[in-house]
Amino acid sequence: MSEPVQSLIEAGTAARETVAGSDAGFLWDFWYPAVQSTEVKGNRLATAMLLEVPLVLGRTAEGKAFAMRDSCPHRGIPLSYGRYDGKTLECSYHGWKFEACSGQCVEIPSLTSQDKLKVERIFAGHFPSEERDGYFWVYMSAPESRLPEEIPAAPKLGTFSEKYRIAHLECDLPSHVDQGIIGLMDPAHGPFVHQSWYWRSRHSIHEKEKKFEPIPNGFRMSPHTPSSNSAPYRMLQKYTGEPVTTTIDFVLPNIRTEEIRSGKLWFSSRATVTPVRRDLCRIDFVAAWNLLLPVTIFRIFAEKFLRQDQQTMILQAEGLKHNPRLMLIDDADRPAKWYFGLKTNLVESRRTGAPMVHPMAGPVTLHWRS
Repeated sequence: MSEPVQSLIEAGTAARETVAGSDAGFLWDFWYPAVQSTEVKGNRLATAMLLEVPLVLGRTAEGKAFAMRDSCPHRGIPLSYGRYDGKTLECSYHGWKFEACSGQCVEIPSLTSQDKLKVERIFAGHFPSEERDGYFWVYMSAPESRLPEEIPAAPKLGTFSEKYRIAHLECDLPSHVDQGIIGLMDPAHGPFVHQSWYWRSRHSIHEKEKKFEPIPNGFRMSPHTPSSNSAPYRMLQKYTGEPVTTTIDFVLPNIRTEEIRSGKLWFSSRATVTPVRRDLCRIDFVAAWNLLLPVTIFRIFAEKFLRQDQQTMILQAEGLKHNPRLMLIDDADRPAKWYFGLKTNLVESRRTGAPMVHPMAGPVTLHWRS
């Protein structure tokens, strides 16, 4: 893990020992979005980097998603340079062939009848993969470990009607995933980073009170009425004549979901901050809604929001290069402390086999100005 993140943990968070010996602070044995589904067409392969592991991804002729380590176990050349026929992936160097969904070797052309090598015992690295909500999800199992007997389904965005619109966006952040995640859940930066006539301004800052509750592997900002300072919320309530409520969840390893409801109208979003390398992470944002909101209009505003966050993280990375001592405060930074506590306690639970201890003892009310 980078020195800036270590400094932040040492500055009073509940995660002092989260990253000790844990591969740059990554959380393994979780699903992560690798690429958008639109990047894989026919027998075309896609590549991605997750948790510093290079991947090659594709679909079988039957439409099943697969993910393999993008490295031939023979000489290490990326398998993505090879040929794929919808069933097997052939290495471009020596023609070794691997079954896409299992990674099992099925042919080594250079072998003769005199060779006793058991081809079927050779495997390229393989990771479970599922396609949901327009993404290829990959279950990143810990290095040198066996997959659990039961793997949960990949995350699915909540939708609440048969017909709806959907949009996908992404951007890279030049920082460790921990910085990306605590930035994602930070409640106090809105009036400064996202200033606009339709959303926030410095003049709109006022004290807020929000209730939080623990949920498995995470925490929830309990259903509440969103800020009256935001024009979109005011317009929604005026249109439906019904109260507007929003619920925000964060769950490990990296998922923030938000559901906004007003009568029969709804808006659902999910943001994930995925570690690519220890100095680079990526936000994948997907939203669905049944509001009278064209996708093109939504994308204009959502892309602006993401670019504002991205620019802020670029500026932050400039300061973090010098390893400053950092701090977290109450109450605005309490969600960040919960995140580090969750991460620490999960790592410890996996190490010892003891039940995971949640850093929240129960529901709590936080106050801050934004």
